Amino acid sequence: MNTARSTKSALDRPPLGARFRAVLLTVLALTVGVVTPAYASASSDDVQTAWRLLDYVAVDYRGAVNAGQVKSVTEYAEMSEFSATVEATIAALPPTAERPRLIAEAGAFRKMIANKAAPDNVAKAARALGAHLLAAYPVPVAPSTLPDLARGSKLYADNCASCHGLAGDGRGPDAAALDPPPVAFRDVSRARERSPFALYQVIGQGLDGTAMRSFAELRSQDRWALAFYASRFAFTNTDAGERLWKADVGLRKRIPDLASLAGLTAASLGAQIGQEKADSVIGFLRAHPEAVIAARPGSLALAHQKLQDSLSAYEAGDRQTAKRLALSAYLDGFEPVEPALAARDATLMGRIEAEMGNLRAAIGRGEPVAAVRSQVAVVDTLFTDAEEVLSPDAASAASTFIGAFTILLREGLEALLIIVAMIAFLRKADRSEMVRYVHGGWAAALIGGAITWAVATFFIGVSGASRELTEGFGSLFAAAVLLSVGIWMHGKSQAGEWQRYITETLGKALTRGSAWFMFGLAFVVAYREVFETILFYAALTTQGGGVVILAGAGSAIVALGLIAWAMLRFSATLPVSEFFKYSSALIAILAVVLAGKGVAALQEAGLIDIAPLSQIPRIPVLGLFPTMESIGAQLATVAVVALGAWYNHRLASKRAGAEEVQRG
Repeated sequence: MNTARSTKSALDRPPLGARFRAVLLTVLALTVGVVTPAYASASSDDVQTAWRLLDYVAVDYRGAVNAGQVKSVTEYAEMSEFSATVEATIAALPPTAERPRLIAEAGAFRKMIANKAAPDNVAKAARALGAHLLAAYPVPVAPSTLPDLARGSKLYADNCASCHGLAGDGRGPDAAALDPPPVAFRDVSRARERSPFALYQVIGQGLDGTAMRSFAELRSQDRWALAFYASRFAFTNTDAGERLWKADVGLRKRIPDLASLAGLTAASLGAQIGQEKADSVIGFLRAHPEAVIAARPGSLALAHQKLQDSLSAYEAGDRQTAKRLALSAYLDGFEPVEPALAARDATLMGRIEAEMGNLRAAIGRGEPVAAVRSQVAVVDTLFTDAEEVLSPDAASAASTFIGAFTILLREGLEALLIIVAMIAFLRKADRSEMVRYVHGGWAAALIGGAITWAVATFFIGVSGASRELTEGFGSLFAAAVLLSVGIWMHGKSQAGEWQRYITETLGKALTRGSAWFMFGLAFVVAYREVFETILFYAALTTQGGGVVILAGAGSAIVALGLIAWAMLRFSATLPVSEFFKYSSALIAILAVVLAGKGVAALQEAGLIDIAPLSQIPRIPVLGLFPTMESIGAQLATVAVVALGAWYNHRLASKRAGAEEVQRG
């Protein structure tokens, strides 16, 4: 704050004389209000004032009474006065069906203090009365949109740091001249009793008897941004909090929305889950309030919000911020629910991905504001459609079963085609003992995928961007490996090449390292599919229906087993050259598919720009995405395949010619 200001919480006490003057003025105002008809139209300020006094008493009463004895006469007098003020304030509120109950509860609360009740009981009663008051007389207790902590940081530096210190330690350059001194937001014991809503109240109303003035001129969202920013100084172990938040479904149910978070103190949460855990979780959520919205199953509120923020930035002429926020709308808002949506409505998921790409491209090209606004409206409508699809009411046993079945069948088929080709190759080479390395590779991929998912979920909190990057680079690497294998197989399909390979190199190669190559190839082609499948199934399980999901997965496994059996049986009847011809063609097709998927994933992560091609259809199963970059990668892969085929044919012709010369 500027020189004579301090953002002092309602939980921090002014000097005794100033406090009694404030109480006297409050009581006089209430007395006049009781006999003045104009007070019958009480504003939300009266409700907020009563709530703030209750919040004050809940914290400070412990310093006034202990074990039924008064610890501080002045403190106890203040608690008594404040409880009486709360009762009078509630009595003067406009008549409602709930007011008589609130008046009785306020009277009982005042008597608790008169009887010197235990601090824990008083705090519990104060919190309960505050909650009942807000339920009966609703006032804004949470921000209407996500708090902008970057904005909060700037507001804090401009208005608060001179007193409270830039680090929230209460040692700003103007602090020494203030009496009482400004609050140190880093004081953990006080911060545990302070909610963002309490800070929001003080920022808006000021605090009598201190240098803290009202900042009511700030927009409501700015006051919320400042409140959340200041409330996070004391809680620094955010990494542990993130792990707890992601791992504990029950914890996410305790804090289902911004209203719950805004009114929650670390002390009250600590009474439920332990103080150390509570401090970590509060620190994480106050630094990342978007996590509360993102955690709601099927919720795309964060995506909606980021989308509108992107449009606002674009309208203000800030294209870079608009592009960043549009990407965040996808990665942070939509990507967490993408697996669940893919299981229920893959077509809608594809439309959202395509239209989000079109939006980012439009922003990047600097199209007129009206065009960008129209595209935002399209995406926003699709998000709403997705919420309807993801709602619990839209779920059914049949849709869950089909989702579980098709996910595993689709993802497993790509890996299965390669692995079966490898097994068939080893059998035709009369090296069945090497098959175990192939089985070891895909089994290791199963374990590796599960471990990666666990680490990403519970330990390091891999973001949506990181998951897309993993998928993108994994797909491109697999495509490169398959290209080399496919070209090699095509070479062996040429006349005489397979027999030459058997007699000259096969035995030596397989005994000196090709076994581990087989293991690695099986691992690479299976790992990406395993990881993605686990993500899809994790999303499905959050919606319940575990038995149905298992049934769908079991059916898909049976179907994959039958496909593998049929492929192996068919390949056994093929001549060697035909086997390699078909296998190399299959592998080349899969390489093209993975090249398209890899580039598309990197585009979704924001690593590669998007140049839409509206005339190209979107067929994800073929890796076909309507962007110049993705199509370009596939065309480049096709070119490499053609070049490899030409080279193999030329090499085989030379060898055949040389052999004919030798025979002649």
